[in-house]
Amino acid sequence: MSTAHTDHRLSMDELAAVIARDIPAGSFVNLGIGQPTKIADHLPADSGVVLHTENGMLNMGPKAEGDAIDPDLTNAGKVPVTELPGAAYFHHADSFAMMRGGHLDVCVLGAYQVAFNGDLANWTTGRPDDIPAVGGAMDLAIGAKDVYVMMTLFTRTGESKLVPRCTYPLTGVGCVSRVYTDHGVFDVGPDGVRIRETYGISADELAHRCGIEAS
Repeated sequence: MSTAHTDHRLSMDELAAVIARDIPAGSFVNLGIGQPTKIADHLPADSGVVLHTENGMLNMGPKAEGDAIDPDLTNAGKVPVTELPGAAYFHHADSFAMMRGGHLDVCVLGAYQVAFNGDLANWTTGRPDDIPAVGGAMDLAIGAKDVYVMMTLFTRTGESKLVPRCTYPLTGVGCVSRVYTDHGVFDVGPDGVRIRETYGISADELAHRCGIEAS
């Protein structure tokens, strides 16, 4: 059940700080394109976390701004970034070998849906006008030791993206271990879903809106 509560839902920057706090010190981590890249800006300098980018870099630093911007130094989402001491660069194929080979401790991905058992759908909605964009998500989903998802919990029309069963095409089966959202944090997996924290909503209301059975 809920272990923490705030009186407002979190912004994506606030949520990024929560995830950064939960990443174990010394981990090798990949941050997916989009909102997850914000996490790099919240990692403590002494965390020992080594960020891996799909386009071939280890020990990526926070987002670059002003005079620090180098157009040749970007993350996988083409956002200018900095490099930390000891940074290394390598071929795209080597980067994917790291992702597929179980060398990453954590990856953080966005999602359209996550099922209670940890199934992930994040590459297409399957609609005719949708542009599929799997990128390296499938490789990360099956290769990382822990898969975290960062997303808004509800769609614009109020439906929960945390669902009993994904209705969109799957990226990976049973791969997600934790879901971070603007309204709460959830553990998911073979034993179902458990609410860890809530933001701006009670645990009972959150469970009701997401269709989670009370434990």
